[in-house]
Amino acid sequence: MTAVHPAPLRAPRRVPPALFAGVVAVGLAVSAWGARDRTTWFLETVWALAGLPLVVLLWRRFPLTGLLCGLLTAHALVLAVGGHYTYAQVPVGDWVRDTFGLERNPYDRFGHLMQGFVPAVLVRELLSRTSPLRGSRWLAPLTVCACLAFSACFELLEWLAAEIGGHGADAFLATQGDVWDTQWDMFCALIGSVLSLLLLSGTHDRHLRALAARRA
Repeated sequence: MTAVHPAPLRAPRRVPPALFAGVVAVGLAVSAWGARDRTTWFLETVWALAGLPLVVLLWRRFPLTGLLCGLLTAHALVLAVGGHYTYAQVPVGDWVRDTFGLERNPYDRFGHLMQGFVPAVLVRELLSRTSPLRGSRWLAPLTVCACLAFSACFELLEWLAAEIGGHGADAFLATQGDVWDTQWDMFCALIGSVLSLLLLSGTHDRHLRALAARRA
């Protein structure tokens, strides 16, 4: 009897990195045009403003997987929308609030969910490629811990902005009167990071293998 071998896994389709960079650049430019508050726009999008040139400068030495590029692009667009309107006034969030009878615009919660979902793949990729943790049982829990640490640092930056700007920082904080907003933000980042690892680890591994094969 002839043995039947399973078909090899198809390599992930490669998207030109310049396309991701172009989408982010256009998204940031559009969001800056007519932004409701320039200072808030800058504070909300500074991660994308700093991250895009950093990725471009390091690309030859350290290219990223297509999956991570796509996620970073999506996250940058989420930041751009939040920066343009301010998180508490994003129209789609108002629609969700009114449709489902919520007490607040939930776009800020979504933004912090993304703050865990996307960095989880970023941290996982960095650890998998630059440390002995690839394939280790410690990779997932340490990735979640790193995402929580980043979320906590962001909340400390928000506290600093509130101390410096007073009521002028309300648009950046987007607390909408919730005294537990900081705790909710970190909880959303935790949920996002765990969901990301549960849903994307297998796909991410395929992208990592494809990247390694191209660079071999």
